[in-house]
Amino acid sequence: MLMITGSDLPALNATLNGIAAVFLGVGYFAIRTWRVRLHATCMISAFITSTLFLTSYITYHFVLKAGATRFSGQGWIRPLYYGMLISHIILAGVVVPLALVTLWRAARARFDRHRRIARITWPIWMYVSVTGVLIYIMLYHLYPSR
Repeated sequence: MLMITGSDLPALNATLNGIAAVFLGVGYFAIRTWRVRLHATCMISAFITSTLFLTSYITYHFVLKAGATRFSGQGWIRPLYYGMLISHIILAGVVVPLALVTLWRAARARFDRHRRIARITWPIWMYVSVTGVLIYIMLYHLYPSR
């Protein structure tokens, strides 16, 4: 039986973000090549994966009350990290309602309106997913707390 502890959740969160990014990338390629069914499957899978991420993130920070992990990088990497972190946090809050509206419009077959908002949603969602992985790598592997 697989046991996940609180200390495993940051790695799980990064993995879920990475998987979501893969689904988003394949979904984008699918719609560009008119593979609508594959596109829909990938985007729904990205949404489910991102929802699992959000559940895990909330569990880690609010249920387990994990404190903030300090970034130990110094020099030029510090403003780069914090710039990425701040934009990631802001856009993560923005992408939730955007993704819900985008999926809702697709489910209602309002494809004209779906396409319009998807052009905004997709790059933000992809950015949030990819930067989530990069932030994890920087925080836990490249510049771990001492």
